[in-house]
Amino acid sequence: MRIFGRLESYIDLLTSDPIGFLLFVLYTAAAILPALILHECAHGYVAYRCGDPTAKMLGRLTLNPAKHLDPIGTICMVLLGFGWAKPVPVNPRNFRNYRRDDILVSIAGIVTNFCLFLVSCALVVVLNSIIWEPDVMQSYGGPLMYNFAGTTFLSRDFVSLNAEFMRAPWLMYFIWYFSLSAGINLSLAFFNLLPIPPLDGFHLLDNILLRNRIQINQQFHDIARFVLMVLCLSGLLGNLLGSVTGAVEKGISYLFMLMMGQV
Repeated sequence: MRIFGRLESYIDLLTSDPIGFLLFVLYTAAAILPALILHECAHGYVAYRCGDPTAKMLGRLTLNPAKHLDPIGTICMVLLGFGWAKPVPVNPRNFRNYRRDDILVSIAGIVTNFCLFLVSCALVVVLNSIIWEPDVMQSYGGPLMYNFAGTTFLSRDFVSLNAEFMRAPWLMYFIWYFSLSAGINLSLAFFNLLPIPPLDGFHLLDNILLRNRIQINQQFHDIARFVLMVLCLSGLLGNLLGSVTGAVEKGISYLFMLMMGQV
C-alpha cells in the first residue's frame, strides 16, 4: 500500500539523515499549520458574516493553532499525507439565506486554500527568477517546482552542486517551503471538493445540484467516513489527487512564468 511506502521512506530518511528528517517535519508542519488554520477560520468568518455567531462565541475566529488543530489529524497530515482539523461549529438556522449562505460557508475554506496555493506558486516563480541565471531558466523551459518525492528537496548536496548557477543559493530553502505550501493547499482544496460527507464538496453538491434533497443519518456519515479513510490509506485517492493537482500546479506555474517573460 502507498501509505506504508511513505512511512518506509520516512524511516529510511530518519536513519540515514536525522537532520534532514527533522527539517522535513519542520517544513511540513510550517506549511500545514496555515493551510488548516486559515481553512477553518474562513468557514467561521463567512458564517459570522452570514449571521451565525457560533464560531465567534466559541473562540474559533482566531489564528491560535490550539483552537483548530486535532492532534491525531495533524500528525497524520505530516506523516501520512492526509489529515484533518477540528471542524468549525456552524448553526445554519442562523443564516439569513439558508441555501446561499450554506454554499458560501462550504466553499470558504476551499477558496482560501486555493488562494494560498496561487500566492505560494507565484512566490516560487518569482524566487526562481531571482536565484537562477537566465540561461538556466530558458534551458529548463518550464516551472521549477520541488516536492518531497524529488531528490532535490532539502538536499544540501543539491545546493552545493548547483551553486555556480545560482545568484542566491540560500533562497532555495524558501523555494522549497513555498513549493510545499503550494502542493499542500492545492491538495486540501481538491480534497475538500470531493462530494463525500463530511467534506465541503458534499454540501456544495447537496445545495447546488440537489437543492437540499439529501437527508442522511449519522450511520451514513460514519460509513462515508470509513470509506474515505480506506481510500486515503489505500493510496487510491492520493494517486488520483496527485495526478490532478500535479497537472494544475504545473499549468499555473507555467502561466506565472509566461506573465513574467521567463519562457
